[in-house]
Amino acid sequence: MNFQNTPEFAQQLDDQDSLKHLRDEFIIPQHRGKDAIYLCGNSLGLQPKAAADSIAAQMQNWASKGVEGWFDGGDPWLAYQQQLKGTLGGLLGAGEKEITIMNSLTVNLHLLMVSFYQPNNKRYKILMEAGAFPSDQYAIESQVRFHGFEPDDAIIEIFPREGEYTLRTEDIIKTINDNASELALVLFAGINYYTGQFFDMPAITKAAHAVGVYAGFDLAHAAGNVPLQLHNWDVDFACWCSYKYMNSGPGGISGIFVHEKHFGNNKLNRFAGWWGNNKATQFKMAKGFDPEPGADGWQVSTAPILLMAAHKAALGVFGKSAGIDRLREKSLLLTPYLEFLINGINERKGGELFRIITPAEASARGCQLSIICKQNGKAMFNYLSEHGVIGDWREPDVIRLSPVPLYNTFMDVYRTGKLLSEAADQLF
Repeated sequence: MNFQNTPEFAQQLDDQDSLKHLRDEFIIPQHRGKDAIYLCGNSLGLQPKAAADSIAAQMQNWASKGVEGWFDGGDPWLAYQQQLKGTLGGLLGAGEKEITIMNSLTVNLHLLMVSFYQPNNKRYKILMEAGAFPSDQYAIESQVRFHGFEPDDAIIEIFPREGEYTLRTEDIIKTINDNASELALVLFAGINYYTGQFFDMPAITKAAHAVGVYAGFDLAHAAGNVPLQLHNWDVDFACWCSYKYMNSGPGGISGIFVHEKHFGNNKLNRFAGWWGNNKATQFKMAKGFDPEPGADGWQVSTAPILLMAAHKAALGVFGKSAGIDRLREKSLLLTPYLEFLINGINERKGGELFRIITPAEASARGCQLSIICKQNGKAMFNYLSEHGVIGDWREPDVIRLSPVPLYNTFMDVYRTGKLLSEAADQLF
C-alpha cells in the first residue's frame, strides 16, 4: 500500500476497517479527558468491557451456591476451562486436548521442563536466544543447576551477528547442528520481547527434531499477536501468558500446549497434582496418579475461576473478530504504517534519528516495533507520554510501540507519528 502522512488518509483507513467495531469492546485509558493512544499491548492488554461482568457472574455463583458452584448451575466450575479451549485452540493452531489453562507462565515453563528437559552426562545442554526475557533465563539457569550442571557450560546462547540486532534462522539451525551431540533441549521465545523478532518456529522445530532434541517455545509475545500452528509445526511444548495480546488482566492465567504425540509417552517425567488426575477416577481419592488424557494431565492445582472468567471475556472478543488471520491482515497495515511514519521523520531530518531494530519483513514480526533513539531517548519517550501516548521504555535507548488490531486505529498511529516528529524537532 502507498501510505500517506495525512490525517485524511488515516481516517480513510479507519473508515474502511471491517474490524473497527472491536475497539468498542475495550475500555480505553484516558489522558486529559480524551482517549489515550495505547500502544503497550506488548506489556499489558486493555481491559475488555465484558471482564467485570464475567467476574461478577462467578462471584454471584460463589455467593449463591458456595461449594456447589463446582457442580451446579449453567457454568459449573469443574469444567469451566473446557468452554475456553475452542477459541484458544484457534489462536494457537492446536487441538483442544493439546492445551490446558493453568498457573502463570514461569510456573508452567518449569513444569514443562520437568517433562522435556531430561539431561544426561552426554546430552545436557539447552539452546536459547541471547537476550531472552529474564524470567526465561532464570528458569533455565535454575533447571540446569537443579540437574547438577553449571549454566555457563550447559546453556548455549546464540547472539546476533556483529552489527545486527536480530538472529538469522540459518545461524540458529547451524548452532543446533554444531551442538547436536550435546543438546538436550531447544527452548526459544516465539517473539523476542526486546527486538520484536518473530522466530521461524517451524524451521527451529524441524532442526531440533533432526538431531533428536525436543523443541519448546515461550509464546508470551506471540499468543494472540500472530497466527500460530503449534500442532502442524510439530512443536513439542509451549507456554504463554494471557495478559498481553490476549487482554486477560494483569497477572492473568497462563496455559500450556503439549503435542498429542506425547500423550502416551510414559518416559516423560511430570509433577503431579489432584487436579490433573483422570476425571473418571478423580473423586475416588486413590493413591497412584492416573493422568487425565491430554494436556489436562499436566495440571497441578485447582483452577482459579476468577482469573479464568476474565480470560473468558477476553477470548470472547477474539471470537467476534472472525479469527486471528483477520486480525493479522489489519496488523499488516497498522505496523507498517507506523514504520512508514518513522522512516519519514528520518528522511525529513536528513539522518537516522530512529533505528527500528525489529525485522522489516512482515513474516518476522508481529505488532511491535522496537525503536532505538539515537539521542535523547528518554526525553523522547517522556514527550510521547506527556501527550497521551502510552508505550514502553527499555534501557538504555529503546521505545517499544505496539499497534494492536483489536483496539488501535490508524488515527492512533498517525497521531503517534506526528508527536514523534514534533519531539524530533524539539529534541534533535
